[in-house]
Amino acid sequence: MSKINNTFMDEDKINDLICNKSASQEKINEILDKALSARGLTIEESAILLNIEDDETLEKLFKTAKIIKEKIYGKRIVLFAPLYAANVCTNNCVYCAFRCDNKSIERRVLTPAEVVEEAKAVMRMGHKRIILLTGEDYHATGLDYLEEIMERIYKTKELNGEIRRINLNIAPLSVDDFKRLNTFGIGTYQLFQETYKKETYKEVHPTGKKSNYEWRLEAMDRAIEAGINDLGIGPLFGLTDYKFETLATLMHAEHMDKVCGVGPHTISVPRIEPAEGVDFAPTQMSDKEFKKIVAIIRLAVPYTGLVLSTRETPQMRREIMELGISQISAASETNPGGYAVHKEATKQFESGDMRSLQEMVVELCENGFLPSFCTSCYRVGRVGKKFMEHAKSGHIHQYCQPNALSTFKEYIEDYGSEEVKAIGEKAIAKHLAEIKDEKMKNIAEKQIQAIKDGKRDLHV
Repeated sequence: MSKINNTFMDEDKINDLICNKSASQEKINEILDKALSARGLTIEESAILLNIEDDETLEKLFKTAKIIKEKIYGKRIVLFAPLYAANVCTNNCVYCAFRCDNKSIERRVLTPAEVVEEAKAVMRMGHKRIILLTGEDYHATGLDYLEEIMERIYKTKELNGEIRRINLNIAPLSVDDFKRLNTFGIGTYQLFQETYKKETYKEVHPTGKKSNYEWRLEAMDRAIEAGINDLGIGPLFGLTDYKFETLATLMHAEHMDKVCGVGPHTISVPRIEPAEGVDFAPTQMSDKEFKKIVAIIRLAVPYTGLVLSTRETPQMRREIMELGISQISAASETNPGGYAVHKEATKQFESGDMRSLQEMVVELCENGFLPSFCTSCYRVGRVGKKFMEHAKSGHIHQYCQPNALSTFKEYIEDYGSEEVKAIGEKAIAKHLAEIKDEKMKNIAEKQIQAIKDGKRDLHV
């Protein structure tokens, strides 16, 4: 039995920090100047920034976040798609369409063959990276099921397409089960605490194994103990005060980094959206407050990948991507079978952005970003502590930029319309010219030419 405790989550400290609004403008400017070093911020410093209200100071915050994002990750935006294999669940989360008491929805557990068809549909769009999700039912979607469908996905080819990395968002496991899961070739293991406020957690998770707050909170420690390298955390904004959830998320990240030796590979920032059979009124948070959250997380944990889903509208996604987001989902379906085999199955939530992957690629290029389909770090061993060393030092871009360029070149060669090819080639030329390291620039040029000549899956 693993000896893990959750004493790192100090609610009293968080509440005291939220209530302390006495910081001067001079102190705020000092924190923003410190953030420019890309070495992160303390919980106390992040709390001061969370209490910023005036527009002028918020703009300073937003500008600083953009600088730090580009310093670490450049203008790259990694693209991925969710793949829901099931919507059965033994929990009763009051905000979720998949809750076990919701009798109005159609339940599905995709067969392995159906999962493969879904994966093929995602491949035909051009995606190389997915996050595999299921409802939390340890029997219906257990490890045997996951092992089989992941093995089949990895073996499947469609046209020039393949899924090169499967990230997972599934129920928390024991150390022994995490060890087995780690043999399946997973990328990042992602698990949201939903809400870190214990009282609220118990209210919104009344039954099922998920009602155990500690079991969920300690899951990342168990996963690290089991040898899983890359981990993704996040709250579900809208269950309680956004300031509390932000500081608690940063407290969790600090714990993982200091005690476990590996900070979160990703932090996600989902907001509650309407869902079928759900009558739950989320805690209100304005779009301006949401932007503030993203900017502060970027400054506090500069090395982490910040993930934004299609829950948000196109306009909000445009604005948020300027503030520190490094990964986005595109052309997402949130129901099992939604891409090809069972489009009528109930969605977990309603998406705010239903644009196609090609539409997203065009917009990213037009706004100066570089679309990336890279999965190389996982496959060359830049994971866990090794990844953190590169990310914290700011050197990760030396690898990411050539790999982003070559995978984007693959995309426009294999899937791009004439419009995408024209815009994409201009974007590649622009971002290639901006590489300052001549050695890496030469590598990128060779990879791009090799892709043009018919080679695939090149990376450094």
